[in-house]
This record gives sequence, C-alpha cells and structure tokens, in this order.
Amino acid sequence: MFKTADMLKIFEKHRGDAIVVSGRGGRHWIKLSDTPTDIPLGDPAMGGHAGFAFGLAMALPHKKIILFDSEGDLQMSMGVLITIAEQKPANFYHFMLDNECYVTTGGQPVPNAKNVKYDEIARGAGYPRAFAFDNLDAWSKALPDILAKPGPVFCAMKVAPEIEN
Repeated sequence: MFKTADMLKIFEKHRGDAIVVSGRGGRHWIKLSDTPTDIPLGDPAMGGHAGFAFGLAMALPHKKIILFDSEGDLQMSMGVLITIAEQKPANFYHFMLDNECYVTTGGQPVPNAKNVKYDEIARGAGYPRAFAFDNLDAWSKALPDILAKPGPVFCAMKVAPEIEN
C-alpha cells in the first residue's frame, strides 16, 4: 500500500495537459493542482465519477482524461466498465484507489477487500489494458508507459486508508 498524496505528486510530473477528474479517491489533487480544467472533488454524486469522466472522454477525444476513482464509487456503478470497454476511448485513463474501506461514510470495511481483483474485473469487462499496483515505486516506473499508450486503461492501486477531514 502507498499514500494517495505521494502517488499524486508523482503523477503531477507526468500529467501534461490532461483534464483530471479527481473524484473522492483523488481528494489530495485539489492541493496539488491549480489547473482550471481540472474537475473538483465531489462532482458528480458518488458512483458517478467513471460515467462522468467517460462522458468527457467521448466529448473531448482530443484531450487526455484522467480519472482518480475509488473502489466504493466503482462498486456503485460497475456496469460502466463494460460501456467504456465497448466504446474504447483512446484518451481515457482510469485510476482506481482502493483503500479497502468506505471512508466517506465512516470507514466501514469493504466486503472481501483483500481478495477483489479490480484489474481482472476491468479486463473481463473488455479493457484492453488493466494493471494492479500495491507498490509506489513499481507504479511510478510503469506510469510513463501507461500514459504513453492509448486507453482505455485501468489501474487498481492499493492505497493506505486515511481519515477525511
């Protein structure tokens, strides 16, 4: 597991001019980025971040769209993976932060959290590239290649749980 803030600091060096949808999973992003095209924390409602970012990717095919999703959000709308995979937006990069708990509703544990393989679920839905990382160094080394190739791509990342303030 690694810290979300540490991961986002590394990502910032590689983001280029991509539009970032921070979602609840990327709440630290707001402190790192002052880019006006970034979509703020909490928009849209929980469970809607992947669909929202996918819509941006389809509407703006010339712009790279980066989503920092959470496992709780994805669980609420897992069917969106199938639609994204079918439409194959080459500009869509889906990073899911898995902290094994529902932080925004009080920190309840995610059922079967240690065994769920979200990268395999994404691959099974049809994502052409899907990865899982629990080591920050491995993710950091893979990130340039992940972003250099077309999407859609899915990355499940085990991050340390944090208390929301």
